[in-house]
Amino acid sequence: MKFRSTTILTVRKDGCVAMGGDGQVSLGQTVMKADARKVRRLADGNVLAGFAGAAADAFALLERFEEKLRDHPSNMPRAATELAKEWRTDRALRRLEALIAVADAENTLLVSGTGDVIQPTDGVLGIGSGGNYALSAARALVEHSDLSAREIVEKSLKIAGEICVYTNGNVVIEEIA
Repeated sequence: MKFRSTTILTVRKDGCVAMGGDGQVSLGQTVMKADARKVRRLADGNVLAGFAGAAADAFALLERFEEKLRDHPSNMPRAATELAKEWRTDRALRRLEALIAVADAENTLLVSGTGDVIQPTDGVLGIGSGGNYALSAARALVEHSDLSAREIVEKSLKIAGEICVYTNGNVVIEEIA
């Protein structure tokens, strides 16, 4: 799946996780909104979630994920796995065109409608049209700088915004220490 119109990046470094997303919402080749908030705090602020894809689909998934977090408190990986199972098997959910990245103090996960729940080895995850640009920048900065997770997310999203036409510089970053 390739989703345009957003960039979400998660970086885990030195006991901190930061997730950021740009604010651009595009419809075809037109920018419809420049300041959307695509990164949210869930579970009383203990879980970060970012989405890429169709906005309505992503919000439906975030609502379902919040339900799974209530069903499995303090076990975000289990909640993500349960969401992926439901997403894959439910006829209506299967048609949703979105991806979500979720992170808590210990885990960073990509959850997809094909049943994938993937945890990146290095704690760096990028999704959306500019995701690979931001991911590449973040990996270089994690390896070759003393920047914090938040600073790496900020700089990497700026780089992605300079390359990807579906990514802008209106960035929202959340973090968990």
